Amino acid sequence: TYGSPSSFAGRPDRSTMDSVQSIFLDLNQLIPIVNHWLHLLSAVIWIGGLAFIVMAVKPGLREAALPKEYVRPITDAFYKHYKRVAGILLVVLLFTGGINLHYVNQIFVSQTGQGMQNHPKYLWIFCIKLILVLCLLTLFLYTVIFKSDQDEEEEGENYESIPFQRAALWMGFFIILCAAAMKHLHQ
Repeated sequence: TYGSPSSFAGRPDRSTMDSVQSIFLDLNQLIPIVNHWLHLLSAVIWIGGLAFIVMAVKPGLREAALPKEYVRPITDAFYKHYKRVAGILLVVLLFTGGINLHYVNQIFVSQTGQGMQNHPKYLWIFCIKLILVLCLLTLFLYTVIFKSDQDEEEEGENYESIPFQRAALWMGFFIILCAAAMKHLHQ
């Protein structure tokens, strides 16, 4: 409360401490928070890595005026490391996304008495997001499975270590837009 001795000493009052403590002690709140954080963190790292490759690596190599025989090994080295991280992130995103869906459904039931299946706006945006995620997953798996089978003559300025990388980046941007819309539809 205002004017209590603890507020003047720079320490939070008892009610503030109790509310912060209750968040960390109540698993019904802590699990969804940590799960959503892991989901967002994974998405940021995945899309951020792709953005770095598209917006920094490729233009940087173009401006460096490297001989064509060096472009492919450099971009492949970047993608090799990104591919490992992205594969792990995909598993985390799919797992945490399913858990998030469960908790969002609980929120809908507690707020309206009806599950998510009775909220068409949310379902449409979720379906769009899911289609975009599946497209990104398909592009990722394409590069993992068929990358080594690509024609060795594809080099130089137009070589892409990640096929359709700009399209994948735009899909990632729209996935984040869908996630933002979904977050505001269940609050």
